[in-house]
Amino acid sequence: MSNTRSPRAPLFSRGSWAEASRIAVILRRETVGGGLLLAATVVAMIWANSPWSGGYDAVRDFTVGPAALHLHLPLETWASDGLLAIFFFVVGLELKREFVAGDLRDPARAVLPIAAAAGGMALPAILFVLVNLRTGDGALRGWAIPTATDIAFALAVLAVISTHLPSTLRIFLLTLAVVDDLLAITIIAVFYTGHLSALPLAAAAVPLAVFAFAVHRRNRSWWLLIPLALLTWGLVHASGVHATVAGVLLGFTVPVIRSEAAGGPEAGPGLAEHFERRIRPLSAGFAVPVFAFFAAGVTVGGMTGLTSAFEDPVTLGIVAGLVVGKTTGIFGTTFVLAKFTRATLDSGLRWIDIFGLAMLAGIGFTVSLLIGELAYGGASVRDDHVKIGVLCGSLIAALLATMVLRIRNRVYRQIAEEEAIDLDQDGIPDVYIESRGGDSP
Repeated sequence: MSNTRSPRAPLFSRGSWAEASRIAVILRRETVGGGLLLAATVVAMIWANSPWSGGYDAVRDFTVGPAALHLHLPLETWASDGLLAIFFFVVGLELKREFVAGDLRDPARAVLPIAAAAGGMALPAILFVLVNLRTGDGALRGWAIPTATDIAFALAVLAVISTHLPSTLRIFLLTLAVVDDLLAITIIAVFYTGHLSALPLAAAAVPLAVFAFAVHRRNRSWWLLIPLALLTWGLVHASGVHATVAGVLLGFTVPVIRSEAAGGPEAGPGLAEHFERRIRPLSAGFAVPVFAFFAAGVTVGGMTGLTSAFEDPVTLGIVAGLVVGKTTGIFGTTFVLAKFTRATLDSGLRWIDIFGLAMLAGIGFTVSLLIGELAYGGASVRDDHVKIGVLCGSLIAALLATMVLRIRNRVYRQIAEEEAIDLDQDGIPDVYIESRGGDSP
């Protein structure tokens, strides 16, 4: 019997050039959105803690909308229920793209980000529960707050520290965030739906089905699709399910690949790519920053306010979940998976790179703040503590990730330079051809 062992498969292998270039475009857009998100957060924090904080409260609580439809809502609610539906529509598009034509369609490549995302959500929740077991007063309702990763915020941090993170790690980070978003929206729909009204929820299936039929027929008419989307959103909102779920459902209906039955002579890109290119800038550049502006404006109250917040176990549980839980969950799951499958890291990568990436995933903002509002209600003392916990936890995670990733930045720069070499000038970097045995991707 031969003692020769088969070579160990790399854990973070380089994908195709088509996938890498697509991800690069998405990350550039999210990085710009992350910068606007940071700016909106800073403005909100400064205004809410200034002598003119009353003006911020007045803008946040200003109500608008048709009362007859029970939509006469504060601007803060419009931002969390309405604008975030746009964000989750893009999430739905990206999820379907990944499962139909991206890395998640291949079970072998999907195992790692799915397992890492699950571990990175389970451990923060467990830590939060352990910290708040004896707190009482409904504190455990916030168990899901530290489970989410904010990809835009994380990419903004990468841009600020000017790190040249290798494409394999960037793709993993984005895929991890996509799975994270799927789990987060599932948690919101299942655990944070209060009173459920079945009739509006069932009625929402009608405009959703018409929307699905229209996009599968490659209908791009805004005068048809937007009213159908708004009607779906309104009925889901009326049902008691958080309205952002409507965004994901609408995104799921959009075809990624065009079929012959859709009127094309042969299979090709569906409308998902078209919609994502049009709507992602609106989501990253407007919807999410506006939500952040209304959600991040917590009155800290100086050291006294911070002390009071950190005397609440809810705040401590959030910080522990984001900083310790996310890092340990993602890194630990990846490490165990590598040992279990006998896989190795791709050339040039070290375990410290995965550790730094896991720390970066501890930046939870948009979805964490949303879950905090759903768990405890807005404009409450505990809601303020949630905001402080999310902001402080995300800041600590960002600083720690910065220190770790900056150590390896010289190596990352060398990898980035190698990935840009295209000696035959065919538009495809040579490493992507070499990694496939000389065949074009």
